[in-house]
Amino acid sequence: MNISYDFNGSTVIVTGGTRGIGKAIAEAFLRSGAFVTATYAGNEKAAAEMRAAWPSDKFEAVRFDVASYQDAEQFFKDFDTRHKSLEILINNAGIRKDSVVGMMSEADWSSVINTNLSGTFNMSKFGLMRMMGKRYGRIINISSPSGKMGFAGQANYASAKAGQVAFAKSLSKEAAKRSITVNCVSPGFIDTELLADLPADLKEQYKAQVPLNKFGSVSDIANAVLFLSSKEASYITGTVLEVAGGL
Repeated sequence: MNISYDFNGSTVIVTGGTRGIGKAIAEAFLRSGAFVTATYAGNEKAAAEMRAAWPSDKFEAVRFDVASYQDAEQFFKDFDTRHKSLEILINNAGIRKDSVVGMMSEADWSSVINTNLSGTFNMSKFGLMRMMGKRYGRIINISSPSGKMGFAGQANYASAKAGQVAFAKSLSKEAAKRSITVNCVSPGFIDTELLADLPADLKEQYKAQVPLNKFGSVSDIANAVLFLSSKEASYITGTVLEVAGGL
């Protein structure tokens, strides 16, 4: 079920916005009247499908690497030539390269930290600069229970996700005087292609960990994001909304 919000007149950036949870968030904003820029790292097929599905006066997909400070800076320079303002930034882009610490390569550690955490910094810094003049904005990081609980084989991912939460809490205090809120949404086990590829017995093990005894849907996450992005959520900042079925 999709709750009804009115984001007409709002411009939204969703990183990693052409697949999975990011796509659901982007499409929820589109259905609510926003103009959405979805960024993506390399899947041209997914980006082309979204471009075909949504009219160009409401949607654009832009390819670049959020982990690169220079690429993010250039993205925003180009963004400014097409848009007068930015109201909402969703830091959703993320990767996983799981391995136990004793076997983890430096490259796998660095790539996950750079995309998931440094990417959040890069986008938030430049996005914030565009929100400050209007004295309004919403920044939401898509974090993970892994950042609080820690999962074996995910030291890099858990560290990045914990960092996103700490980053949001610090930034929320800096941005509050400009009426810009900064929060996190923490999805649990969500029914996406990542779960679909798992063996059936492993999926049942994961489901058994969830008190509600079911996986969440991408619309569950999108609804949470739209709420925190709304004007009605103006007194919520520096917090984490867990959408994890009680995990």
